[in-house]
This record gives sequence, structure tokens and C-alpha cells, in this order.
Amino acid sequence: MPAPHKRPRVIAIANQKGGVGKTTTAINLAAALAVGGAKVLLIDIDPQGNASTGLGIDPEARNGGSYALLAGDAALQESTLPSSVENLAIVPAVPDLIGADLEFGQTERREFMLRDVLDQTIDADLVLIDCPPGLGLLTLNGLVASDAVLIPLQAEFFALEGISQLMRTIDMVKRGLNPVLEVEGIVLTMTDRRNNLSEQVSADVRAYFKDKVFETAIPRNIRITEAPSHGIPVLLYDFRSAGAQAYLALAAEFLTRARAKNQWAQA
Repeated sequence: MPAPHKRPRVIAIANQKGGVGKTTTAINLAAALAVGGAKVLLIDIDPQGNASTGLGIDPEARNGGSYALLAGDAALQESTLPSSVENLAIVPAVPDLIGADLEFGQTERREFMLRDVLDQTIDADLVLIDCPPGLGLLTLNGLVASDAVLIPLQAEFFALEGISQLMRTIDMVKRGLNPVLEVEGIVLTMTDRRNNLSEQVSADVRAYFKDKVFETAIPRNIRITEAPSHGIPVLLYDFRSAGAQAYLALAAEFLTRARAKNQWAQA
């Protein structure tokens, strides 16, 4: 008999507020972990497809992408494309995902479409899901399919207002659809030590969420914003930049936490 299939750990990267560094974190954390030797699969279910573009995936090469996967028109293996980073593969997003709430709204087991896909054999140590901003059906699928949620949080006042709603949604999904779901952690993004408000928000988040907040914070850095236009992660664009070094440090901290909990094969 073949050995039982070990499902990789699945983590949704989510925040209902846009512009908080969610996709940037998905791209660069995935790349940093892959550079460290982990086999990572990034699934882009954001209709904007920014994670796919940020990894240099040509729109003409995406075929049905994650839309076909959710619709049951393609298997995971045939929807997966290599990236420019060794050990990092991606299931790209396509614009057809825009109508997902309407198109899949009456589908049986609509909340479990992605979870059912991930029950297939996956050649990866870790699966990261880049969810769209908002708390619609696509994000719900990401949460139901995942073991944990990683929350990028911009160090600004308005970002704090939305996190309580996201936490309520996570609790609702845990109670009703996915009892194993937990908060993997909160990553502070776009921090600026020269800005008193940024520092105060960071302190408030750490005081409230305590050890759920990663020690590593991602600073505002021009290299991080420039890299997607070249279709590569910041690690490949400018390895020495503050942004690249911050994501390497985040990946190291992520791995340390994973080792402590013995959560996945590479850990």
C-alpha cells in the first residue's frame, strides 16, 4: 500500500482592507521560504491577479488559473505554473474570478470548493493562499481551506478599525465551517520609525495581540514597490534592500515558529 498522503500546511493571507501589503507579503514571504529550501505553492484567488503579475506570470499563459480550479474544470497540477524562484510554484488568478460570488453563489458546497481541491496530492511543503480584499465567497473559500490565517496589517489608524471585523469572521468560520482554523500571526507592514502614529499603532497592536504579532515588521521601502513591475520578488530585485532583508527575517521567524509547533515537513 502507498504511504498515506501528508497534506501540506495551508495558510491564507487575508485582510478585508485593501492596500495593507497583503499581496506583497504573499509574494515575498513565499519567495523567501522557497529560497530557504521549502517547496511552496502560492494560490492566487484575488481577481486582480497582482500576485501572479508580481511573479512574472504572463496573462496569456494563465489559462483558466484558479477560476478553472474552483469551477472543477481543471486539476491542481495542470493549473500550477513555475515561477522565477526555484521551489516556488503558483496557481495564477484570472479576471473571471470577479464574478465568483454570483457564479458560484448557488453551488453545492460553495464554501468548500478550494478545500476539496486541496485534498488532492500536492507536491509542496506549504501552500499560501492570496485572498482578495473583502470578506466574500473567495476569501471564505481561502479561510475554509486553510489551517491558519496570516494577517498583514498596515501600521495606520484605519487599518486597526477593520481587524476586529476580520477576527469575527475568522471566529465564525472556525465555529461553523473549519474548526482547525487559527490565527498564524499578524505582520505589521509599511512601518516607519520616523512617523509617531506608525510607532503608536505598532505598539498598540503588540500590546493587544501580544505574541500573535511577529517580531519582524516590514518597513516602507521603495524596492518593495518597484519589484512587481519587473515581475520578480524583492529578493531577486534587490537582495540587499531593507525590504528584502525584512522578508528574509520574517521567513526565518515563520520557520522558527513552525519548528516549535512541528507544523510541516520542512520545519
